[in-house]
Amino acid sequence: MNTRFRLICIALAAIALAYAVVSGYYNVCIYLLGIIGYMVWSQYREGTVFLATQAFHRQDYEKTKRLLSDIKNPDYLRKGRRNFYEFMLGNIALKEGNIDEAEMHFQLASRLPWRKDVEKGMVLINLANINLRKKQYNRVQAYIDLALKLKLTQRQVDIIEKIKNDVNTYK
Repeated sequence: MNTRFRLICIALAAIALAYAVVSGYYNVCIYLLGIIGYMVWSQYREGTVFLATQAFHRQDYEKTKRLLSDIKNPDYLRKGRRNFYEFMLGNIALKEGNIDEAEMHFQLASRLPWRKDVEKGMVLINLANINLRKKQYNRVQAYIDLALKLKLTQRQVDIIEKIKNDVNTYK
């Protein structure tokens, strides 16, 4: 749900709550307060990250950026959402050529918990690639070593091998 839809739901629930109080349907009031509470909670803890993730998978980066900009304070997001938030912002910054900003977002994402090693592996590969561009080869090796400790796909292992070859070429 986006912010606008949540606000509409809260407004409708508030109107229904007022009617329920006036009419004496106090058991319905409890449900309506629960709905309002969930909408407020989900705005701060979930944000629009799920919608942004869907747009990101469709490679609609403008919509992804717009949806992520709806989140006013990402510190309130729960850890399961914050990692994807930082990962998507890092990828968008990388596509726009803002390497330092992308590195910051990927570093934040690397410190957050990930459900799958493959996902964290992509963050570490991106960090290694960024540091390869910056010619900071010691950091590249550190990120590669961390990534190799994870369970990765064959494609990710191939990317790491290519990065290793590039490091050996440029050293």
